[in-house]
Amino acid sequence: MSSLITEDEISHETELVWLEDMGQLDYVRQSLDRLPTRKGKPAYYRDGRMVGYALLGPTAKASRASGTFRRRVFWLLPHDRDSQPDGLYAKSAPAEAVDPRTLDPRIKGYKTERSEGGPPSSAMQQLGITLPL
Repeated sequence: MSSLITEDEISHETELVWLEDMGQLDYVRQSLDRLPTRKGKPAYYRDGRMVGYALLGPTAKASRASGTFRRRVFWLLPHDRDSQPDGLYAKSAPAEAVDPRTLDPRIKGYKTERSEGGPPSSAMQQLGITLPL
């Protein structure tokens, strides 16, 4: 889903609130949810757990049809790498996942080698490039 999120859709974000230490997470799943408010902790209805969410500024407009606001929510499922390091996503990441270290308000974020579960490539090692640890 992260590739489906456009910069325009997150242009009213003012802050990302983390409920867990994002430095301990290789990746988080992100989605745009329709929520009744610009701010505050949203209700969470998925399996797994919510690990963060975005707050919107006062210029964010509600949908005329539903009266809701589109806000990013960050979450993990029970079979994600943080809970099952040797499981399904030991060496990969779900499609909607991004490295939380690449996220900021109004910034979509992206996958990194760390979020994909792999070591730095030999090219990165030769160039002395390291990912956030």
